[in-house]
Amino acid sequence: MSGPAEEVATGCRVLAAHGHSDLVWGHLSRRDPDGRGLWLKAAGYGYQEITPERVVHIDRDGQSLGGEGRVHLEYPIHAEIMAARPDVGAVVHSHAEAAVTFAATGLPLLPLGHEGTLLWPPDIARFTATGDLIHTRELGERLAEALGDRNAVLLHQHGLVTVGPDVPTAVMTAIFLEKACRMQLAAAASGASYTWSDEEEALTKRERCYGPRQLADAWAHLVRITS
Repeated sequence: MSGPAEEVATGCRVLAAHGHSDLVWGHLSRRDPDGRGLWLKAAGYGYQEITPERVVHIDRDGQSLGGEGRVHLEYPIHAEIMAARPDVGAVVHSHAEAAVTFAATGLPLLPLGHEGTLLWPPDIARFTATGDLIHTRELGERLAEALGDRNAVLLHQHGLVTVGPDVPTAVMTAIFLEKACRMQLAAAASGASYTWSDEEEALTKRERCYGPRQLADAWAHLVRITS
């Protein structure tokens, strides 16, 4: 991938292939490498339709710095998280159905499989101030506060947000979160008791399963099968 627009476009198509499409809603951003705002999926298109030409370059106030697409109303999700978290290089927001459903249960998200270890312990962050769109700087700031120093937050009655130092990490975290929610919903719906890793095992698995080499290999696989 040769530039931020290409990275965002690739990430969007990977999200589309793994349970995160919701018609034209949902978005992915990448911090500008030169410190000039961020690159964001353009409004009006589904994840699977995004090409580099459908990625816009904006500042913190949502004003265009390049590109001709429309800016998503919820750009403050991305702008305010990046303002609060210098370590964040990419942000995903989607309406993955499993995440929305799981958040509504109020259950703690537990590591039934490998995926959950990336997110627990402690329990995943929650944003409950509103289920409405994050369309103002104030709401974006409150969401960033709810996220804290974590890699993901569930927006109750809304969706999910994941972050990472780069597009691959943020996108894969969204994929793992959706899968962890889906697995736990299935276990809970079975009516049977279920088990999960304790904290020591979860932290060990997090390091062993999701180290830099493993994530790089997983991302290369996702890009190959999506292209």
